[in-house]
Amino acid sequence: MWRALRLQRHTATADIRSTVLEISVIIPTLNEGPNVTELLRRLEASTGNHTLDVIFVDDSTDDTPDIIATAAAASTLPVRLIHRDVPTGGLGGAVIDGVLVARYRWCLVMDGDLQHPPEKIGELAARAGQGDVDIVVASRYASGGTSLGLAGWLRTAVSRLTRMVTRAMFPRKLHDCSDPMTGFFLLDRDAVDVEELEPRGFKILLEILARRQLRIAEVPFDFGARYAGASKASVAQGLRFLTQLTVLRFGRMSAFALVGGFGAVANLAIMWFLVQLGVEYIWAAVVASEFTIIGNFLLLEYLVFHDLRSSSGRMRHRFLKSFAFNNAEALIRIPFIYVLVEAAHVPSVLAAAVTLVLAFAVRFVFHALVVYAPSKHVDTDEEVPIEYRLAEDSATAQQHAPRLEG
Repeated sequence: MWRALRLQRHTATADIRSTVLEISVIIPTLNEGPNVTELLRRLEASTGNHTLDVIFVDDSTDDTPDIIATAAAASTLPVRLIHRDVPTGGLGGAVIDGVLVARYRWCLVMDGDLQHPPEKIGELAARAGQGDVDIVVASRYASGGTSLGLAGWLRTAVSRLTRMVTRAMFPRKLHDCSDPMTGFFLLDRDAVDVEELEPRGFKILLEILARRQLRIAEVPFDFGARYAGASKASVAQGLRFLTQLTVLRFGRMSAFALVGGFGAVANLAIMWFLVQLGVEYIWAAVVASEFTIIGNFLLLEYLVFHDLRSSSGRMRHRFLKSFAFNNAEALIRIPFIYVLVEAAHVPSVLAAAVTLVLAFAVRFVFHALVVYAPSKHVDTDEEVPIEYRLAEDSATAQQHAPRLEG
């Protein structure tokens, strides 16, 4: 591992003109068609002496792939398009797919909405060209940077709060990074083990920095307003971020515990409510268990084990395994509640809480080793081929390569 280094933040100098790098520019897109032509135009204008290889990794459900192909044909830059029918790993997964096919060692990651100014490429390359860093982060919070492009005070407050929490959870690895949540950075691909990354939505830089101690430098930038279109941020993305942060810091079992804790609270709340309505506590426990079994499965599916779904068979098969196991566990747990209540005179809701805690470890082991175990013959509803459209140069931008397995 690299020893943490304290690096002075760099201001653009004449080195920008003398530093020449070969850079693969990776742009994850989701319905960003109106931004594509302007983005390529500004990339062309910002190339300088550098050699750029542009890779769009597209998860769009609209005509964005066609717009990219048309814009690529008119561009002076070599442009490639990877259209993913199944957006595994979200934006982070798209970045990883781009890194895996990148021609060059240095990979520049940026959004497709022009909130990340292409004009900063020269400054990022100049800092990387000094040869003493693994990653150059374009920071909104470094001296000279701004975050004016965040929409409203609430998003600004959330951004600053999550930045502080994240840096507090990884004080050593993020010591030299003031903006671990940015999606704008220049990475030395040889400094990371791409296979160990487990992308979960938007925050791929956090995933990279938290996995391994890297030598970090920063360049300030002004986070601008979107050129066109709407933000993709959502409550679901926020939940995925919290899960990602928990898994990176404490491991998958802690994320499982977080979901289990939420389910336990819901279970006890439903049981208490039904008991207050006069339902016998055993039947209240049964009803509460069925509701939370289904709810917990959905949370595990889309948060805790999201990265294992594509290799562990069909969703309905995972659900049946989980549902059958949890009901078998309930057949053992609920009679135990009866014993605690009738023999030990423990209050029914407290007895249920005790049994849920005891069942936690068994549930985790079963889901990790059985429900989400890799399938010998992957046969899923989600797994379909990824279409790679590769343009070796602008003249062939609209040619389609044979379909390849993702």
